[in-house]
Formats: sequence, structure tokens, C-alpha cells
Amino acid sequence: MLHTGFMYGAMDVWAAPEVSAPSYIVMEASTGQVICEQDADARRSPASITKIMTLLIVFEHLKSGRIHLDDKVTTSAYAKSMGGSQVFLEEGETQTLDTMIKCIAVASGNDASVAVAEYIAGSEGEFVKLMNEKAEALGMQNTHFEDCCGLTDSDNHYSSAKDVAIMSRELITKYPEVFDYTKIWMEDIEHKTPMSTTTFTLSSTNKLLKQYEWATGLKTGSTSKALYCLSATADRDDMELIAVVMAAPNNKTRFQDAIALLNYGYSVSQMYRDENKDALPEQRVEGGIEDVLYLTYEGPFEYLDTKGSNLSEIQKEISLPDVVKAPVAEGDAIGEAVYKLDGTRIGSVSILAAKGVEKAGYKDYWKKVWVMYLMKR
Repeated sequence: MLHTGFMYGAMDVWAAPEVSAPSYIVMEASTGQVICEQDADARRSPASITKIMTLLIVFEHLKSGRIHLDDKVTTSAYAKSMGGSQVFLEEGETQTLDTMIKCIAVASGNDASVAVAEYIAGSEGEFVKLMNEKAEALGMQNTHFEDCCGLTDSDNHYSSAKDVAIMSRELITKYPEVFDYTKIWMEDIEHKTPMSTTTFTLSSTNKLLKQYEWATGLKTGSTSKALYCLSATADRDDMELIAVVMAAPNNKTRFQDAIALLNYGYSVSQMYRDENKDALPEQRVEGGIEDVLYLTYEGPFEYLDTKGSNLSEIQKEISLPDVVKAPVAEGDAIGEAVYKLDGTRIGSVSILAAKGVEKAGYKDYWKKVWVMYLMKR
């Protein structure tokens, strides 16, 4: 299946986007392919887009079952003391983890970020270790964190546009439920303390939600050192893009830059997807308790084109051996589906054993002989 971006005319499609920020990148989410970039590996202060990694760690812990959305998270004196963007949590105030995530994702609450970090890891410092371990695992070579919210001005707290795109991609592809939070424009929460109960309105820091029809998130950030940063996600024509802007000169410009980058990304991109639902041939097995092996695709195939190719000409070739020797375990790679465009290989998907076949023993061979004898009678 072919999904194409909007084509605005030849000049608009191929012209580079006009961007004021010195560092930026546009990445397609499902493939991780970079569409355009500038100075994307430069180490810069990320400010509150640091919280993308904070949210990633939170959602990983939710998936593992170690924490739950209805868990009660209590604000410490240290968490309350955070400056910058905050939702004004009181010391000893308890909120559900679900509410705390809203405070982080919508209002960029530094106090909520620290409270959640302490809840998960015991202290912000231990939580930051998890953040750096994850950054290393994702291959984020130009990133190092010193806090969980990006409030610090330390030279040792840095990231790059490419690394921000990498962690943004990991978050939105592995945990798309994050959009339930990042799409919120405004929502009320209640501050409950022994003294009183008051209502506080969370208001999104991501103005792109109102400025760009297809915006889905993700996170803003700004300090005097970082200037204005944004990791913007959008879903248009069944294609998800990530546009990261770092060190934009002002608040308005970062959103204008993101829109220009997203529009450019959609204008030059077309996605080819093969869901791989077609039937595969049976594979002959030698020396197994069964003579045939059933096959399955490892998953769909996706290819992002930014050159204006005719994707209807993509060809798929199934490559399988003549015979496979037992034993075969479920999930073993048996062959591959190879995709070519204009005779050039553009990618592949592994073909796996749908279930295992054990190696035949002496009794199994006699059983086969006996069955064949009965069939001939």
C-alpha cells in the first residue's frame, strides 16, 4: 500500500525548508529515516525536552507492571522546591501517577517530574542513572543527563537534535498511549492538602496543538541557555513525523520552524507499506517428525521514499532454501522477502518458522514407514 505526502508543486516539494533554528532534524517515526537535518549532532542544552526521556522511563515501568496509573505519588520537599515550570505541588501532596504524567506532559511540571522520579527510583539521582542507561542503549551518542526535568544549566547536561528525535521515536512508537496526554490542550486537576482543596488548570506548553492540524505532541523546552526547543510530532496521511528544533531564537519561531519542517517532510515523502498478509509456501523439512514447515513473516515491510520514485514498481521476491534440516524452533529465520525498486534492493523482511519441528528419532521413522504402508494398501 502506498501513502503519499501532499505535493504542493515542484518548487515547494524540493525546496529546503526555511528554518531559523541552528539545529534541526525531521525523522519518519516507523522507519527512523532522516528526511532532512542541519547540525543535528551538535550538543546543546535541551531544557524541558529532557522530559521526553523521563516519560519514556515512566512508560517502560508501566508496561513492566512495576508501577500503575492509579498509584499514589507523594511530593517531597525537594520536588516542591523545583523552580521554572511547575504545577505548584505542595510538600506531602498526593496525586495519582496518571495525574502526575499529565502535569509533566501538558504543563511541563518540574515538580511533578522530580516527584515521579523519586517514586520510581527512590531519588532523582538514581532515576537519572536510568535515563543515561537508556540513552546509551538507544545509541544516543551526544546525550548526557544530570536531572530529570532539564532545569539545570550544567554544561554536562546536553543532547542533540538527532538524539532527541531518537528518544522521541522510541517513546511514540513503543508507547503510543503517550498521545492521550500530549494531545491535551487544557485540563483541570485538584490540589488536595490537609488545609484545602483547590483547582488548578493545566495548560499545554505546546502551542502547535492549536497551530498545526495534524500535531500530536510532543514536548517543548526553554531556558536562557537552551533558548527555545521543541520536539514536534504529527500524524498526517497515516505517516508519523518527528521534527526537532533546538536553540530557536524565540518562542514563536520554534513553532514556525516546526511547521515548516513538518510541511517539508510531508511534501517530499511517500511511504510504501506491505502488511505481509499473503500466504507463504510450505517449507520442506528433512529429518523431522513432520515433513513440512509452516512459515510466517516477521512483520510488515515499510519503505520511505523522498526521491519521487514510482513505488508501484516495487517488487517482492520470496527467497527460501530447497529444504531445511530438523530440528527447527518456532521463530527460527528460514528465509526472507526481498524488496527491490528499479532492480536495487531496498530492504527485506525475515520469514520465520511459524512453529517448531522436532528431529525425528528411530520410532518416528518406523511410524512414517508404517503410515506409508497403510496408505498404499
